[in-house]
Amino acid sequence: MVLQKSSSMVLKVRRKPAESVAPAGPTPRELKLLSDIDDQKGLRYHLPLVQFFPYNPSMAGKDPVHVIREALSKALVFYYPLAGRLREGHSGKLVVDCTAEGVLFIEADADVTLDYFGVDPLPPFPCFDELLYDAPFSDDGIINSPLLLIQVTRLKCGGFIFAIRVNHTLCDGCGIGQFIKAIAEISQGASNPSILPVWCRDLLCARDPPRVTFIHHEYKQLSLDDNKTVSFKPSQASFFFGPQEIDALRCLLPRRLAQSSTTFEVLSACIWRCHTAALQWQNPNQEVRLLCTVNARFEPCRFSPPLPEGYYGNAFVLPTAVSTVEMLCRRALSYALELVKKAKKDASEEYVHSTSDLMAIKGRPAFSMTGSFIVSDITKCGFRDVDYGWGKPLYSGLVRAGIDDISGVSYYVPYTNSRGVHGRVVLISLPEEDAMKRFEKELNEILQIRDEISFVLDA
Repeated sequence: MVLQKSSSMVLKVRRKPAESVAPAGPTPRELKLLSDIDDQKGLRYHLPLVQFFPYNPSMAGKDPVHVIREALSKALVFYYPLAGRLREGHSGKLVVDCTAEGVLFIEADADVTLDYFGVDPLPPFPCFDELLYDAPFSDDGIINSPLLLIQVTRLKCGGFIFAIRVNHTLCDGCGIGQFIKAIAEISQGASNPSILPVWCRDLLCARDPPRVTFIHHEYKQLSLDDNKTVSFKPSQASFFFGPQEIDALRCLLPRRLAQSSTTFEVLSACIWRCHTAALQWQNPNQEVRLLCTVNARFEPCRFSPPLPEGYYGNAFVLPTAVSTVEMLCRRALSYALELVKKAKKDASEEYVHSTSDLMAIKGRPAFSMTGSFIVSDITKCGFRDVDYGWGKPLYSGLVRAGIDDISGVSYYVPYTNSRGVHGRVVLISLPEEDAMKRFEKELNEILQIRDEISFVLDA
C-alpha cells in the first residue's frame, strides 16, 4: 500500500513570535560539564521530533498551547540545565552555563485538520518546516544558543501537533523522552515528575588515564574507491514493519538463528543489506559498515550497577559491523545477521568507557559517515506513551531519517497503524529518488510479499 503526499498541498500556519520560557521558580546558577560521550562532534546538532494528537472531546475548552507552556516552565525547574546555554571550555570541552535564560516556544495555528497528514501519519510530513519554524537565533550553531525549541500548533479539528528540537549534546532519545514525559505529567496536575532528573555526567567521562580497549571502526575514517555523486536533497521514506513482515524475515533464516535473534538484529541485517544494494557500489570489494546504536541503560551493555534512574544524558555507543559490498549483498541474510549480532555483543560497559577514553585521546572525533549506515532504535524511549491530557499520540518520533542533508542514518519508531497493527516504522534516507526505488525493490524481493510493506515517499 502506497501513501504518497501530494506536492500540490499547501500548509498555512499562523505563528506568534517565538517567546522565551524560563523556569517557573529559582534554579542554581552554575556550570555543568558534559560527559565525553555527550560532546563528541557527531552529536553537535539539533534533533527534531514531532507528536500528532487527535481531538479529545473530554478536553473541550482547554488550550494545548497554554497547558503545555505552563507545564514546560514548571518542568524546567527540575531540568534547569536545558534553560541555560552551552559554552566552550578548555580545549573545546562543552559546559552548560545554567543561566535560566529559557527555551524558545512558538504558539501556532494551522488551517488544516489531522486528516491532512493521512490515515496513518508518517514521515516525511508535508511542509514540516511550518510546524517547527526556525525562529531567529534558534539555530545559530550550538554555542550560546537556546538548547530547546518547541512549537505547539493547533489544528482546525481540535487536535494539535507538538514539535521539539533538542540540542543532541544534552540528551539522547531516552533523555528527551524522559523530559517530554515530565512536561506531560505536570500538564496533568503532577507537582513534580515521577522520575527526577539526574546529571552525573562524570559517569561517562574518560578515565584517568584514558585507555582505548576496543577497535572503534565507527570513528575510523574510510576512503572510497567509488566516485559517487551525492544529492543535496536526499529522498525520504517510511516503511512499516508489523509482525507479518518480521515473521517473513525470520522465515529466511536458519531456525536456530531466527529463534536466538532479536527483532532489532533481524531488521537491521535486512535494512543494511537493502540500503547497501540501493547505493549501487561499483567496487564489490568496497568496505561498508553498519553502526548499531546500543544504549548503556539496557542490555547487552547495561552498566553494573546501572546508570542512575533519571540520567538524561547521552548514554549510547555505536558498535560496528564490517563487510565488503559483495559479501553483504550476495550471501544469505544470515551472514549480515551474524555480523550484526557480533557487533552488538561487543557493546559492554567496558566498550562505553573505551569510547569515552577515545574521545579524550583523539579530540572528540565524529563518527565516520563514509561507507557507513547508522541504525537507531528509539522504541524504548517512551515517546508513544506521552499524554498531555488529550490521550496518546498517533505518531511520536523523529521527523525524518538522516542528519540535516546527510543521508545514511535510519531510525526505528514504535507505531500502531490505523488497522490496530503494532510494529515499528523504519525511517530511511537515501541520496536520490532512484536509490529509494532500488531500496524498495530489494526489500520486496527479500520479503517476497510485494505491496505488503506500507511506505511513504516524500513529495
